[in-house]
Amino acid sequence: MSNKNDFKNSLKQMSEVDIKSRIEEDELRIKKLKFAHAVSPLENPMSIRSVRRDIARLKTELRKKLIS
Repeated sequence: MSNKNDFKNSLKQMSEVDIKSRIEEDELRIKKLKFAHAVSPLENPMSIRSVRRDIARLKTELRKKLIS
């Protein structure tokens, strides 16, 4: 649980450009994970879910920064 809180705290210190680049990296990462999982099962398929949720958190924080 603390890992999620650390992630949220680090987001608040990131700039908009950093967040956008991180979103792009994570979207590429999730595509690779999905492909790898389709070819052969991943050892930990929950990693796909965690990356997807991280992307959602990044997009939420980016939206907050753009509004204010």
